[in-house]
Amino acid sequence: MKKLVLTGAAGRLGSYLREPLTRLCDELVSTDLAGDIGKTYPGERYVQADLQDLDAMVDLLAGADMVVHFGAIGDEAPFETLLGPNFIGAYNIWEAAYRNGLRRVVYASSIHAVGMHKKTDFIGIDAPHRPDTFYGLAKCFAEDLASLYWDKRGLESVCMRILSCAQVSNPRAVGTWLSYDDLIQLVTRAIDTPVTGFSVVYGVSNNDRTPVDNAKASHLGYRPKDNAEEFAKEIFAEAGPLDLNDPGNLHHGGPFAAVPLGNSGLAKLNLKADDTGKR
Repeated sequence: MKKLVLTGAAGRLGSYLREPLTRLCDELVSTDLAGDIGKTYPGERYVQADLQDLDAMVDLLAGADMVVHFGAIGDEAPFETLLGPNFIGAYNIWEAAYRNGLRRVVYASSIHAVGMHKKTDFIGIDAPHRPDTFYGLAKCFAEDLASLYWDKRGLESVCMRILSCAQVSNPRAVGTWLSYDDLIQLVTRAIDTPVTGFSVVYGVSNNDRTPVDNAKASHLGYRPKDNAEEFAKEIFAEAGPLDLNDPGNLHHGGPFAAVPLGNSGLAKLNLKADDTGKR
């Protein structure tokens, strides 16, 4: 491809994707609200831009083949806070992609679009939307937007429902972990699969205790390699018995299923800082 655009390039996951994406195109345009993201990779340039500005997104996506959309507020917050970047920002990306004739939007959706399904239900990619938060509701909106733009305008999308892409630090993550290597593979398959139409796929590694089913997304060729079972014994021993009255232990959304609407879910996840120097 000649040109790829990556939104959310200053974020933690976006930072892991920048260098691998430069190998898939002649030019990677990385973008975020940050004034600077430091040193760029060969073939990469950075453009500061606001997802809420449709004209800026139209200009940014001009001449691109695809856009990898990771830009958003990545936590639960009041609806009014999420409305601009997560809802309107999503519309602006799909509309700008359509106006510029892009082939595909690769979107960082989330398990929180279906987070109120029970954890013991082995849900597939066709599970009905059951958001656990306003954040999850924004993911539902973007997935439906992706479906609409495919049905009415022929713009392909791959919506990656990412589960837990961070170090395994809690019992839930033993099933929901997505390693960074598997994240890179997932995004690569979402880009290089010849035909996707509107597709949904769970972003999860090859964990023994994976709580979701990707069988109906096999056309994407995503075959995760890492397994969180190696962390299970230590994590379970450290955590002790789980409270069965806590909705966070019973639903796919984890703590996001338990927090009051508008309150941070990330604060309850006990995430550990990476030691790789990447965000």
